[in-house]
Amino acid sequence: MFSPTITYTYEINVVRDRVLYKKNLLDQKRPLFAGILARLGEDFEVEWTYHSNSIEGNTLTLVETRLVLEQGITIGGKTLREHFEIINHRKCIEWLETLVVKTNKLESSDILNIHSQVMANIMDDYAGRLRPGMVKITGANFTPPNARLVPDLLDELLEYISSHQSHFDPVTLATMFHHRFVWIHPFNDGNGRTVRLAMNLLLMRAGYPPVIILTQDRKKYFHALNSANKGDYSGLLLMMYQGAERSLNIYLNSAGGEYEDYISTTDLANEPDIPYGQEYLSLLARRGRIDAYKEGKVWLTTKSAVKAYQNSKLK
Repeated sequence: MFSPTITYTYEINVVRDRVLYKKNLLDQKRPLFAGILARLGEDFEVEWTYHSNSIEGNTLTLVETRLVLEQGITIGGKTLREHFEIINHRKCIEWLETLVVKTNKLESSDILNIHSQVMANIMDDYAGRLRPGMVKITGANFTPPNARLVPDLLDELLEYISSHQSHFDPVTLATMFHHRFVWIHPFNDGNGRTVRLAMNLLLMRAGYPPVIILTQDRKKYFHALNSANKGDYSGLLLMMYQGAERSLNIYLNSAGGEYEDYISTTDLANEPDIPYGQEYLSLLARRGRIDAYKEGKVWLTTKSAVKAYQNSKLK
């Protein structure tokens, strides 16, 4: 029986409160202008596609991914599979957007449809079909359950998510779904891309922008999933809330109004009235102690966020 124990650490509560506050701010700004939504959608589509595929080993760069999607260019030296992974993922995002407005609970048929599109022209014999046998995951600290148990385990997970909408906020629910899906490992291949699409369908239906797991955080991401296998969800929860905050920041800044520019921790550490060095500021950002988000390998934050942290330590 799937019934995880969720404990919010101090760091998670800090970033969680910011996320819930920013989600409320975004709701107040809705509806956003159609032009803004279209531009954000295009940018997220490219970035989401690049990072999700890169985590799984696709070697196309972010720039190359954009060229494939926006100009239909074939990149020399890259495999046909890598190109299909990019094209399929974009098509799947477009399909998910048609499902967001539907209030039906997430069904196993939705999962199968997502996987079918993710693996089209790559592994057609298994696309959209649950795995028939055992699989082994390199680097993981668990063995996925017997294939005969997969249909019932998947249905149990989807029922749990549907019946606990009022027990947890959407980011926590998406995090639990994410981990348990990976543990079930319902498909021979394509599980990671499928779960990152499906969990974002849950978030988008709740009014959140998509959460993107950055390829630069791949090692931390896999470590967090392994920790969740042992019952410790803290690392994965923190990653998900920080990912949600990053997306909310991008949407809020694009929506206009008064906002403070986010700058790198390196630049901020050089400000004369900031008493912390770059390494400490990055540590605070990684732990969620200050309002910050990541672009590539660089943490961005604001002077007011650091000042708020400084004032809290003086009390």
